Amino acid sequence: MKKALLVISFGTSYHDTREKNITACENALAARCPDRHLFRAFTSGMIIRKLKQRDNLDIDNPQQALRRLAALGYQDVAIQSLHIINGDEYEKIVRQVAELRGQFQRLVIGAPLLSGFADYETLLTALQQQLPPLAAGEQVVFMGHGASHHAFAAYACLDHLMTARGLPMRVGAVESYPEIEVLIDSLRRQEVRRVHLMPLMLVAGDHAINDMASDEEDSWKTRFARAGIDARPWLQGLGENPAIRAMFSDHLQQALSDACLEVA
Repeated sequence: MKKALLVISFGTSYHDTREKNITACENALAARCPDRHLFRAFTSGMIIRKLKQRDNLDIDNPQQALRRLAALGYQDVAIQSLHIINGDEYEKIVRQVAELRGQFQRLVIGAPLLSGFADYETLLTALQQQLPPLAAGEQVVFMGHGASHHAFAAYACLDHLMTARGLPMRVGAVESYPEIEVLIDSLRRQEVRRVHLMPLMLVAGDHAINDMASDEEDSWKTRFARAGIDARPWLQGLGENPAIRAMFSDHLQQALSDACLEVA
């Protein structure tokens, strides 16, 4: 039976960060599945269109990728999502997979990064491996994307665990809670004088470059500075962290193991 590995991410139009993060994750996953042929899909239609128009680069969306695999004769397909939370983008993948499941003998999906409590503990350890040296009065603030989906609570949970564990890290979200104003107020009361800003996103793309690290009036860097807290941005996506890549690989292996148990 022909076997495929389909790695699905939101995508990015930035070449360098795509190689450092998405390609790095794909390669790590492929190394754990040497009997499978590697394929890629993005969930962002906007990014897919931009890459086609600008670079003449063709990237499938998940449905297109699955139809292509079926046409090529692949009957055992392992899918790994590179999404952070179980939000709208991941649920879209699940729906599309359900629609096409009948075309395959086996089709399994590995869970997003934060899918169970153990993932939070593992992620805290992974994030500590990428922290810069911190002096007294310094902390790291991670920028999450946020969501209108109820899974946005994952960011607040992670932020709470960081505080409860006494770690020099906090989490905010661009589009939901915890909002940057909440973090600024809290860090000022702690007399934090400098923060290091890092994306809690797979890639360091538009949000990291513009909303986090730019000199624009409403960027996180500027807003911290206005509050009297020096801010140093680090443009490093989560995909650059080997421990994060290992988390995604473990999720895929768990999905494959669970599928074998179901068959048995």
